[in-house]
Amino acid sequence: MKPLRNILDSVEHHFEKGGKLEKMYPLYEMADTFAFTPGSVAKGNTHLRDGIDLKRTMITVAMALFPVIIMALYNTGYQANSALAAAGLEASGWRADIMRMIGLGFDQTNILHNFFHGFMWFFPIFLVTQIAGGFWEVVFATVRKHEVNEGFLVTGILFPLTLPATIPLWQVAIGISFGVVIGKEIFGGTGKNIFNPALTARAFLFFAYPAQISGDAVWIAADGITGATALAQAAVGGMDAIAWSWNDAFIGLIPGSIGETSALACLLGAGYLIMTGIGSWRVMLGVVLGLIFTTLILNAVGGSTNPFFDVPFYWHMVLGGFAFATVFMATDPVSAAMTDCGRWVYGFLIGVIGTIVRVVNPAYPEGWMLAILFMNGAAPLIDYFVVNKNIKRRMARHG
Repeated sequence: MKPLRNILDSVEHHFEKGGKLEKMYPLYEMADTFAFTPGSVAKGNTHLRDGIDLKRTMITVAMALFPVIIMALYNTGYQANSALAAAGLEASGWRADIMRMIGLGFDQTNILHNFFHGFMWFFPIFLVTQIAGGFWEVVFATVRKHEVNEGFLVTGILFPLTLPATIPLWQVAIGISFGVVIGKEIFGGTGKNIFNPALTARAFLFFAYPAQISGDAVWIAADGITGATALAQAAVGGMDAIAWSWNDAFIGLIPGSIGETSALACLLGAGYLIMTGIGSWRVMLGVVLGLIFTTLILNAVGGSTNPFFDVPFYWHMVLGGFAFATVFMATDPVSAAMTDCGRWVYGFLIGVIGTIVRVVNPAYPEGWMLAILFMNGAAPLIDYFVVNKNIKRRMARHG
């Protein structure tokens, strides 16, 4: 790494104030701090909670997403290859041409074939997200004359994982642009946004282009092949309509958004986030308890007109984006509640609202995106009441 350090040091003066590339300093600073720990540190009587910075926090979240990404690549290819085999069709298009060029096929029993076929669908979405979202990050950093924040590192990974593999790439660019600009930058940038930027981008695409992000035609990455998700099947016919086993749903071998199908991968990520202290276990557990509480009430009511009422909580936990939303979206440290008590309330209400939206609304058999965005807006109010309550209790105790 020393040669890289020497190169960065040798060109630094061009990007500093007065240099000919002064306006491009955010780009230099981004590359420098991504590769190395910042050389300037706080001195004197500082007020630091711990020694971790934003970059380390975001890298930790990215590492927690690693099992999700691996499973996302495999399952995307597996679902496509399985559908092609069942329909007796051959893969077509530029992705298929590249696969054949490098000597790979489309055998659903071959791990390598599944993985690389999934990679061919995921990588273009990921690349467009990084280019379009990174462009706006650099623009705002340049205009405001501050460094490029590492917050986009996680947003740029989360957003592609929430999308179907068949999403048009131009919509990916528009969606992430909306999420970064409207969901974050207009509030002042990383750390000041009210709503989760990745979810803001996803919500925009859902309401602006519903045909490309919902329905049976978007979940299997193979031309001319459609198929409902397990969640959509449960919404129509209850548990009896689900074509997969609970184990398949838990592992993630079912159609769905690229990275939201595997509860197992999300559970591994949750363990890492909790172990490192980055993700709030109170929020995660609060969401789970909210789901269980609401589901038990709905089960007691019964589903004479809506079979989704009868689906038990342990099935809800492995369907749709529940696990992904609970672990990686609800725990966003910027848009979630900050107080310990507030995190319990925040998580619990997400579980309640998300379950109600998922079950009661037959036109939209998923609720976590809307529930989290709604609670993002309510999080400051929750913390306000918690802090005021603590202040009143202390004042009463000390007279």
